[in-house]
Amino acid sequence: MYGCDDWGKNWTCPSTPKALRPWEAEKILKKYTWGILVHTQDPKLAQEISFQIETKAFFDGYHLAFSMFDCYLCETCVFPDPCRFPEKARPSMQALGIDVFSTVKQQGLPIEPLKTKDEKPNYYALVLIE
Repeated sequence: MYGCDDWGKNWTCPSTPKALRPWEAEKILKKYTWGILVHTQDPKLAQEISFQIETKAFFDGYHLAFSMFDCYLCETCVFPDPCRFPEKARPSMQALGIDVFSTVKQQGLPIEPLKTKDEKPNYYALVLIE
């Protein structure tokens, strides 16, 4: 919640009613043994790719496939009104207590804190498959 401009303002935030809290997610995340990390410089593309991987994995028999990424389905979240895309909205890695920087660095991929607004960020989505 600290440093997050969207805290309490969108449906994929752990602060929303009935959202999965990081301490609850830990128990679920331990069931997974592998996943796919998606790296792009376009946040909408990362979200779409991760959702497509999740869907394909599900239909291939991996029924617990689960993608995580910051939600970019809408320009502005309609929270507290009902979510427009509840079938596609997923929580982000950080919302579930995953250390994104450590996870990405362990895979040898680029990630650094941005020092200025002019720097181009790297975006990551994670699809857990079991």
